[in-house]
Amino acid sequence: MAGDVVPEVLDLTGIFVFAVSGALAAVRKRLDVVGMLVLAEITALGGGILRDLIIGAVPPAAFTDLGYVLVPLLASLLVFFWHPQVTRILPAITVFDAAGLALFCVTGTLKALAHGLTPVHAALLGVTTAIGGGILRDMLSGQIPAVLYDRQLYALPAMIGSAVVAGSHALGSRSAAVAFAAAVLTFALRVLAVRYGWRTPRPRGIKE
Repeated sequence: MAGDVVPEVLDLTGIFVFAVSGALAAVRKRLDVVGMLVLAEITALGGGILRDLIIGAVPPAAFTDLGYVLVPLLASLLVFFWHPQVTRILPAITVFDAAGLALFCVTGTLKALAHGLTPVHAALLGVTTAIGGGILRDMLSGQIPAVLYDRQLYALPAMIGSAVVAGSHALGSRSAAVAFAAAVLTFALRVLAVRYGWRTPRPRGIKE
């Protein structure tokens, strides 16, 4: 029972922080409340829906669990009424996006493993879960998705976090501590990359 609760809690937490990220992106683009709700829901649920469709967990959890709809709605209301305070508390979009990236790469990998995927394929699906919502958010808000050029490391931290979870599973360890450590590692790598300007290399001869 506890093994089922931990992924669900992490999933809902990731949904909340990704929804905040999407809602704050809407504020930055000066969208109205409808645009905010759309971006929040798409950012929060897009990657998980894609994950569930790939592994055959249909209908996706977003359409069977009311919490998956209410949590993004709550995040949107929080940003709608108090976005100046939210923005002042943290470097908003970057931090919330990093937290969502970390949590979703872990939960995506765990759910893929639970559905019988090999560790390698589970790690790939964990990355898909983590970056899917962010790609949709960026496209809908008129930006080039960060994953296409991995600006300040986006996909790479998710790959590392997913690999830690999948590798631990392959070695026979399935503790919540490993999942938590993988999420912290992913989050730290993403935030440090933004702070210090770390980037993945470009093809030889192409300048910044």
